[in-house]
Amino acid sequence: MSVPRPSPETTETPEAAGTPGRPPRHQDGVPPGDGAPLRDGVPLSQGLKQRHLSMIALGGVIGAGLFVGSGAGIAAAGPSIVLAYALSGLLVMLVMRMLGEMSAAYPSSGSFSAHAERAIGPWAGFASGWAFWVLLCTAVGLEAIGAAKIVTGWLPGTPEWAWVALFMVMFCAANLAAVKKFGEFEFWFAALKVGAISLFLVLGVLAVAGVLPGTDSPGASNLTPLLPNGGEGLVIGLLASVFAYGGLETVTIAAAESEDPVKGVASAVRTAMWRIALFYIGSMAVVVTLVPWDSPAVVEQGPYVAALERLGIPGAGQLMNVVVLVALLSAMNANIYGASRIGYSLVRRGQGPKVLGRVSAGVPRVAVLASSVFGFLCVLLSYWRPDDVFSWLLNMIGAVILVVWVFIAVSQLRLRRVLEREAPEKLVVRMWAFPVLTWIALAGMAAVFVLMAREPGTRVQLYSTGAMTLALGAAGYVWQRSGARTRTGD
Repeated sequence: MSVPRPSPETTETPEAAGTPGRPPRHQDGVPPGDGAPLRDGVPLSQGLKQRHLSMIALGGVIGAGLFVGSGAGIAAAGPSIVLAYALSGLLVMLVMRMLGEMSAAYPSSGSFSAHAERAIGPWAGFASGWAFWVLLCTAVGLEAIGAAKIVTGWLPGTPEWAWVALFMVMFCAANLAAVKKFGEFEFWFAALKVGAISLFLVLGVLAVAGVLPGTDSPGASNLTPLLPNGGEGLVIGLLASVFAYGGLETVTIAAAESEDPVKGVASAVRTAMWRIALFYIGSMAVVVTLVPWDSPAVVEQGPYVAALERLGIPGAGQLMNVVVLVALLSAMNANIYGASRIGYSLVRRGQGPKVLGRVSAGVPRVAVLASSVFGFLCVLLSYWRPDDVFSWLLNMIGAVILVVWVFIAVSQLRLRRVLEREAPEKLVVRMWAFPVLTWIALAGMAAVFVLMAREPGTRVQLYSTGAMTLALGAAGYVWQRSGARTRTGD
């Protein structure tokens, strides 16, 4: 990817450019941003309502990884998977609180990427933003393949590629329309996911309590031993749980296009704790209480299907397939949206091809198309080169979310001091026990990196993601230096 020099209309004076730790400023004294409305150029629309943001925040924590991927974690960690999800959940809560503090103060469709640029420098915004863009676009392709496999299971004989194409076209079109269309799709997708998992939790709790008709309470018989595979099993479960939390960042991206960005971010962040505790930790506790951790059905059918069959729910497998399909389609929709807005934000800050920054009717349609095309390319790679190019791409994005979390924590450490000094009224959301908990969160992220380096299954992902991040950081630094020379006339 070429790294263009800043265009004349975005060039700043040396004083306006700012220094790391201080928000760079335009000549009118306003910190640069790309949220709605913009001071220069066509603004994004503000079509998302508070009900959209509320449901996006709720549904964002319920992904297909929770319904399917958690089975391998339970098989490795046993009942201690609840502890694994609790530990990683605490880390995610801290990250969301930090991100919420910055996003409420500086609403931006670039979210953490724009905050990293303000706090650390343009190279940091470039590296974190484009790495996340690649992650989201690749995820779109994976989700399309997963959704197509479910539908072809219901309709054998239909070509998988046709369903992939249909889903890609459908959600590309939804995102090309006004942003409120995206909001409505996500509202109903999230409502279905929230309803499904809420019903599961109610039935599970009743069964555990022994008051569900036709079901005997298992008591605590399935909860021992707590660590059947020792500490190593807990580590595997912890790593599996960390990456199940992806998707929480979408609400801070979407907030920039809402009627009241500050209120939307503040509300979503303040409710993050109970959402994570209820949907993730609560559902894991119900599953391992109802179903023996070493039951083959936990991995073969998925933990939720195994639990529903334990309750005697007819057609549990197909019922969960419907829920997983909804989760996959919701993730596709949200990831196309998130990728297009991150790409748009990067370009508006001079860090990508200018064509991606074009806005029509309040929507960055070229960025939407580019993100969808990249996602479809990932689908083609999974068919053409599954053993080399596609596997390399999957390894490259394996730890991107952790890299993003590190940028969030470092940015919050630096921007909090600036906000306290220059604009304390913008601290609508405050990080708890600052800076102690921010440093604890960074230590937790470092521990996860160490654990990934120890495990053969995640070591390659860690190194591949690290190489991509270093390459993007170097490209961003070259852009930053070339921009500085342009501003000073060197």
